[in-house]
Order: sequence, then structure tokens, then C-alpha cells
Amino acid sequence: MNIKQLTFSGIALFFLFTACNAKKSSENVASAAEEVKEPAELTIDSASYFKKLTEIANGDTTGRWPVMNQPVPNKGAILPFKRIVAYYGNLYSVKMGVLGEFPPKEVWRRLNEEVAAWNKADSLTPVQPAIHYIAVVAQGSPMPDGKFCKRMPAEQIDSAIAIAKMGNAIVFLDIQVSKSTYQHEVPLLEKYLKMPQVHLGIDPEFSMKDGSIPGKKIGTINADDINYCSDYLAKLVKENNLPPKILVVHRFTQGMVRNYKDIKLHPDVQIVMHMDGWGEPILKRSTYKLYIHKEPVQFTGFKLFYKNDLKKAPHTLLTPDDLMKLKPQPIYIQYQ
Repeated sequence: MNIKQLTFSGIALFFLFTACNAKKSSENVASAAEEVKEPAELTIDSASYFKKLTEIANGDTTGRWPVMNQPVPNKGAILPFKRIVAYYGNLYSVKMGVLGEFPPKEVWRRLNEEVAAWNKADSLTPVQPAIHYIAVVAQGSPMPDGKFCKRMPAEQIDSAIAIAKMGNAIVFLDIQVSKSTYQHEVPLLEKYLKMPQVHLGIDPEFSMKDGSIPGKKIGTINADDINYCSDYLAKLVKENNLPPKILVVHRFTQGMVRNYKDIKLHPDVQIVMHMDGWGEPILKRSTYKLYIHKEPVQFTGFKLFYKNDLKKAPHTLLTPDDLMKLKPQPIYIQYQ
């Protein structure tokens, strides 16, 4: 970004001088010079940014990573200088993740253990803890408005934000859009998305563009859906003087995200393509390689399921050391 330095012109100095005596003029000019300051740089240091991107590419030789044709983010961007480690779920459901399984103090005891493990595995990338809360939940039957999704009441979202504050965590509000649209659902969360610590997640698995019942088949979104969400977030950032937002997009099949090359990037929004599949380690690594590594957008994430990942042999949950071997290294980690 070109920052223009504000200076006095010779003409302005002349009139200032002739308006006052020499001593008074000298004092005024000195005072004015103190007030004229060069605007602060709006973006982060580009060299540091791309150096870190190269580090987390972890020696990838395909030419896909790091993604170099992207804007340098504005000041306050979290990624890639911190790794986000998130606990996922819904406070109403014990089956949707750890947030609904345990009381807040136990949630934080467990999450702190994961944070410590990640800090040990990668001492060069501090961990930013997060609470990833499903704020709009897909349903198998229509709600009163005809949409097949249930919006969580404000008191439940407030509770998720309060839990996050217990550990200085950021918050993701996740949308399972179902038969609704992002144009309808995202603005309903605007008062929360205006908060500097609140970010957005979207789940194509439950985006039923063909009218199917959620849960009967895997849904899909396209670049236009992602662009709408990122444009919306970028607008909020600019209008409310916020640090850059993060948009997490879940994915574990080819069809879940279409036209990835048309996804737009903003200096005010950081996009994470998040490997959301469960299964044995070899399947999870394969899914990451096929659908996350192969179609680069900006950043990558990886999800670990405390229960579903252990259903098939070998009954092993991938560790931070395991995930640090991936190319690129995921910068967003989610536990369900």
C-alpha cells in the first residue's frame, strides 16, 4: 500500500510566516510539525507474512503451496502467525461435539490440554484457542418459516461467547444453511459478527441446493456462496474498524465446494478450507490431500473426532506431531 506523507507546501509556510512575527511563526511551525504524522501502515509486513506462509507449506513441491497470489492481510490478522485450536459443538446436543458434552470448566480443562500439546509440537506458532459454535443447525423437518434449519436463541449464542471469554478465546459461529440461503442467514448474526472476536463458519454438507432433506445426502456450495460470505464480512470489517475476520469452510468431498478458482480473497477476510471428514488415519490424510491440498485457496484446517475417528482400526487419533507432517501444515485445528 502506498502511504502518502502529509507535508506543508512552501506557499503554506510563506503565509504562516508573514502572518506572525518570526519568533511566533517559528513556534507555530514547530508545533504544527509535531502534529503532522505519517499514517500508520494498514497492512502487516508482507515479508514476514509470506515467510510464514512458506514455513507452513512445509516443503511442498507441487507449486500449489504456499498460495502467493493473495493480498497481504490488514493489521490484526490472526493467520498464519497463530494456530487456532477450536472446540466444536452445540450447547443443546451431546452428539454434536464436546461443547454440548461437558460443563464449561471441563471444556476448558480439556481444551487447555490440546493447546499445550500444540504449543509443544510447534513452539514457533503460538496457539489461539477458539470456541466453534453451531449457531444454525440443519433439521430433518421444516421449521415454522419453512426452512429446514433451527436458529439458536440469543441466550445460547451469548453463552458460547461467555465460555470463550473464560479462556481468552475467539468464537466461530457456524451455519448449516440447509434449504435456506447465506443471504438470509448471515445477516441474522450481524450483531455478533460485529464483535472483534467473532468469526464465521459455513458447512456445505448441509447446503441442500437440490431440495433434499438435510442428512440424507451430502450438500454443496459454490464460489458464489463463499464470496457472498467473505464480501459481507469484509464490509463489516471496513464499516466497524474491525481486525480481519476468518471464514472457515468445511469440506471432505469433491462436490462439497465447486469452482474453487473463483473464490475471491480480501485483505480483511482470511479463508480456511477445513478438512472435516472422519475415519481412520489413512483415510483422513487421503481426504486432506485430495480435496484440501489439491485445490488451494488460502489456509487449511483439519478436524479430529474424539469418537468417530476411533470407530475403525487402527483406533488412533492423529496427534499434533502427525499433523505437522502434512503439506501444508493446517493452521486451524478443530476437535469435535
